[in-house]
Amino acid sequence: MELVRKINGWDPFDILEDLQTDMNRVFNRSLQKREGLENAFQPHLEVREDAEAYILSADLPGLKKEDFSITVQGNRLVLKGERKQEKELTEKGMHYSERSYGSFMRSMEFPVEVAADKVKASYKDGVLEINLPKAENAKPKQVSVEVK
Repeated sequence: MELVRKINGWDPFDILEDLQTDMNRVFNRSLQKREGLENAFQPHLEVREDAEAYILSADLPGLKKEDFSITVQGNRLVLKGERKQEKELTEKGMHYSERSYGSFMRSMEFPVEVAADKVKASYKDGVLEINLPKAENAKPKQVSVEVK
């Protein structure tokens, strides 16, 4: 029995998720401005899930692997790092820049525990991909039913 009926594939909770995302973006932007961090670098993330693992991709253009660190504990991942300005601009001629620099920290909490000892990460062309296998106790178990 459904508590909330989907109408023509439309789920009313989708609107609430969109609202939550928009509110988070507004509050994060206002906090960054208050702290003087409106031009601070924040990598964009993408998280996918399959039966065995979560796969997180982060855009880290221009960084070397020494510029960031990954920590996994329980069901939480923390990605920290810093994007440094390559050189101080003292010459004339710079009119406009949208590039951002600075320290960053992104934290992601997963619904189930991650097998921290099996986490693998690769970094290619400015994209960090982290494979976070689900802990064995978090994977769904198939139960066979005995028929008499």
